[in-house]
Amino acid sequence: MSDDPSDAYAPQPHRARHPTAPPAWATTEDHLPERTMRSSAPGHHRDLRILRRAYRRQRRVATFVVLAYFTAFLILSVRAPAFMTKPVSGGLSTGMVLGLVQLPVTWLAIVLFEYTASRYVDPLARRMRQRTALLAEQEPGQ
Repeated sequence: MSDDPSDAYAPQPHRARHPTAPPAWATTEDHLPERTMRSSAPGHHRDLRILRRAYRRQRRVATFVVLAYFTAFLILSVRAPAFMTKPVSGGLSTGMVLGLVQLPVTWLAIVLFEYTASRYVDPLARRMRQRTALLAEQEPGQ
């Protein structure tokens, strides 16, 4: 390979590498584009981690509420058939009532998801969006 910088972009023989590893031409700092060499804003990655964690927690809570109820219903159906066939009122059995309650439980999970999104996750995302826009305005040459 010569010292000519245009040779850095010439096709290289195929080498097996990890999919997330940078391409061979991007391993040296002198061939990286300027925007990738600049350091990001202080705390920027920390903010992304906080936002991801909040969103992940929100998804898990909503999912586990519905799955826990459904699992309890299935376990009761298998382990306690006598309980599930007991009449409750109006000719409905306990199993039918618990089965019908699954729809409101799902709606409750959706309402909880929307509430936590508007209360916790959306403000974090909005702040990050504003901070990114402010940083973009401050960059020279934009």
